[in-house]
Amino acid sequence: MKIKNFIKKIDEAKEKSSLDISAWEDLSIGIMNLVSLEEHSFFSYVKTHDEKFLKILETVRELRKKLLALIVKKDGDSEKWCMSKHFLASSMRLFEVGNRLLHEGKEKEAKELYNDASELYGLFWALNIESKGEINIDEKSEESKGIFSSIKKLLECCKE
Repeated sequence: MKIKNFIKKIDEAKEKSSLDISAWEDLSIGIMNLVSLEEHSFFSYVKTHDEKFLKILETVRELRKKLLALIVKKDGDSEKWCMSKHFLASSMRLFEVGNRLLHEGKEKEAKELYNDASELYGLFWALNIESKGEINIDEKSEESKGIFSSIKKLLECCKE
């Protein structure tokens, strides 16, 4: 699909529905942080054997599942639910490593990780927007440098 067609589909979807990508984008970032909290709770438990970290992990996991269900519609025939969680978690981790590299003065390496993180985040949206039937992404645009450049346009043109 060409960029013009993709943007046209985005505009049509925004006109026809209550699609508010800015709210969903905020929610997806919140979910990323919940996945990180699950990981930190696990590692804290392993290091300390303090049961409170298992309780925190379970509480955070249940909240993450509830919130992820607002964006990701389960279907029994695919691994979309699990893929979505891993797209968000991987994107956030690459972003965090990029931040560390940038702080260390390794700008080129940081930018590469930022690009990879944004591609994974774009794939998360491609998987889930398509599944909601609001926007169908048939193929990667030849004019773009990856799926995120198309998704980014959608995220920049949010309905407020």
